[in-house]
Amino acid sequence: MKSAFAIAAVLNAAVLFANAPVQAQAPQTEKCFGIAKAGKNDCQTKHSSCAATAKKDAQADAWLSVPKGTCEKIVGGSLTSSQS
Repeated sequence: MKSAFAIAAVLNAAVLFANAPVQAQAPQTEKCFGIAKAGKNDCQTKHSSCAATAKKDAQADAWLSVPKGTCEKIVGGSLTSSQS
């Protein structure tokens, strides 16, 4: 009898968790261009394909990942690259 109760409890829990809504987390970061120090950028630039390759401080096409909503508060920060 105890094993039947245990199985029923496990199945009940499985059904409850299966019906729980799945919440997808949106990225809470954004690319902020023009604020990286030389050699400290997060990913590729227009002129290189690797992280940590920015040639100068505040290179316009180099970016860092920052918490969403902070880039425009940083002096020199931009959500888009100013180099074409």
